[in-house]
Amino acid sequence: MSVVTERPAVPSNEPTFRQSVDLMFNRAVALMDLPPGLEEKIRVCNATYTVRFGVRLRGKIQTFTGYRSVHSEHMEPVKGGIRFAPEVNQDEVEALAALMTYKCALVETPFGGSKGGLCVDPRQYDEHELEQITRRFAYELIKRDLINPSQNVPAPDMGTSEREMAWIADQYRRMHTTDINGNACVTGKPTNAGGIQGRTEATGRGVQYALREFFRHTEDKAKAGLAGTLDGKRIVVQGLGNVGFHAAKFLQEEDGARITGIIERDGALFNPDGLDVQSVRDWIVRHGGVTGYPDANHTAEGAQVLEAECDILIPAALEGVINLGNAHNIKASLIIEAANGPITAGADDILRERGVVIIPDMYANAGGVTVSYFEWVKNLSHIRFGRMQRRQEEARHELIVRELERLSDHLGDKWSMTPDFKARYLRGADELELVRSGLDDTMRIAYQSISEVWHSRKDVTDLRTAAFIVAIDRVAASYRAKGL
Repeated sequence: MSVVTERPAVPSNEPTFRQSVDLMFNRAVALMDLPPGLEEKIRVCNATYTVRFGVRLRGKIQTFTGYRSVHSEHMEPVKGGIRFAPEVNQDEVEALAALMTYKCALVETPFGGSKGGLCVDPRQYDEHELEQITRRFAYELIKRDLINPSQNVPAPDMGTSEREMAWIADQYRRMHTTDINGNACVTGKPTNAGGIQGRTEATGRGVQYALREFFRHTEDKAKAGLAGTLDGKRIVVQGLGNVGFHAAKFLQEEDGARITGIIERDGALFNPDGLDVQSVRDWIVRHGGVTGYPDANHTAEGAQVLEAECDILIPAALEGVINLGNAHNIKASLIIEAANGPITAGADDILRERGVVIIPDMYANAGGVTVSYFEWVKNLSHIRFGRMQRRQEEARHELIVRELERLSDHLGDKWSMTPDFKARYLRGADELELVRSGLDDTMRIAYQSISEVWHSRKDVTDLRTAAFIVAIDRVAASYRAKGL
């Protein structure tokens, strides 16, 4: 299950999460030539449904409050996760729905933006109780077509996982027994229940691909005061839940980055020589936090590590962790927002003025919705990726290998293939490899569209504004095509 993290203390003069999203939206549209009516249509949230339902638990009826917000239906179905957390509220859900609209537009997935949330602390209930709560919440949404393969498709978010998605999908099929596409009503399901390989780690993998693409652009690296590759770069990760863990693990194991700091709700770990991400994760699973972990310095004050010297900071938990109260103390020269809204609008202004480069959330954590799109397509096509072409690819590769072997025999010791070339080249791509390839391609193309705006327009000084401009322009084009 995705980790439920404690909310950070945000200064009272800080705008709310929703206000921050609106402020960043306004900053972008001020640089665009949109008719006022269309600008307002894109900005506002179309609808929010609030449900209050009862579930009999532990001998009494408990009442829960949930939300499903639809921000934009410029494309349908709309897409967005469902989070379970005690602090869920309408403003937060609507802000997250807006970010989903822009995120989907930016990475060119054919969805509008939506989001859902249930006010519940999943740590307070056992699995059977959570299933009862989840199914009743799903029932309330399904009967109003707020969960539907062609209209509204949820996914996991904070506090939910593939387990909850499997329950929701089953609940939908019970209520729509003749819908052949019922499995596509949610994404992020287990692979044995209509899911797709690579979805669990998709958001973290997307963060890795986003950083790789950033480091391919010499001019962009220079703006952050960085050079070279990711190898050896010092990274601090705030939140080692699903997203933070996979991002840190892949960056460490595949790109040679040093994870020098890990921040969790019970404090933080720091080791300038690097932490073993898998080992820390295993410790958290066994002990519920980082306290007591060996081979690292532990502090109860996570803020100290958030403000530690590093090359890259990855906030991967909740919104508002970098705010007016600590923005001046952040020492990272590059921040990539693995979470939704971890930097407030006020902090964003401070960091930009200091020259800190921020890779924005709507791009950085789009890996989840991208692979969700692949899963949705798989469910609608009723066939796994690679099933039709994998062996045909292997047969074509076999022809080339045979010819190379013939040449090798003819030339003798002067020329030969490397020992493992044949095995690696002959193997056709399976579903996981195709998913990773599609995600990598998506993250590369999306970043290039942002970077082009960043460098081609003198009035655009940061990646977030560039990303908003690209996304808003695409949403506007969709509305114009509809005749608005």
